[in-house]
Amino acid sequence: MRPDPRPLLLVSALFVLAGCATTRESVDLPAIGSWEARTEILGSIQDWAFKGRIAVKAGDEGFNGKFNWTQEGDAFSATVAGPLGIGTVRIEGEGGAIVLTDKDGVTTALDDAETELLWRYGWTIPVASLRYWALGIPDPLTPAVTELDDQGRLARLEQSGWTVDISAYREGGGQEMPRILTATNPETRVRMVIDRWNFFDR
Repeated sequence: MRPDPRPLLLVSALFVLAGCATTRESVDLPAIGSWEARTEILGSIQDWAFKGRIAVKAGDEGFNGKFNWTQEGDAFSATVAGPLGIGTVRIEGEGGAIVLTDKDGVTTALDDAETELLWRYGWTIPVASLRYWALGIPDPLTPAVTELDDQGRLARLEQSGWTVDISAYREGGGQEMPRILTATNPETRVRMVIDRWNFFDR
């Protein structure tokens, strides 16, 4: 039986998209003056990227490494670069299809990304919702409880079994964007420090 070529084709297409996004000129975001404007503007933006660092802890397992994310419409590419034993892991998806590329270049289609990452590595990240949480807004597809700071920005979020705390913001695209984000559930703690934001026109 010949192997299914679709995961490899998806990875190739998303790699090209991610490469295009990072070479485009950044643009500034529109003014964000309220929580309503923040959720509307950031929820509708299509193309963006960030570079930063990540620390993951789950029981006795965990690591610190670099973490880059590129979003183009419904397609995303997330790269986690950790120490020996983890290497560089790439998670890419479009719509409901998610593909994992491990440190050896082996690709696997994931049916349940959070569960399968936990099974493989002993840690997980909230893949489906992280694209929204990183922007400082809830995932619009599931119920959420939010707490805002005195500037109308997201300070705390409870959603899909995770608690998200944003303890610092920084300039990104001319607006205040999350700088330090911590997401926890009963099994895992994920801490992200975002060093650079980029936003792009379609």
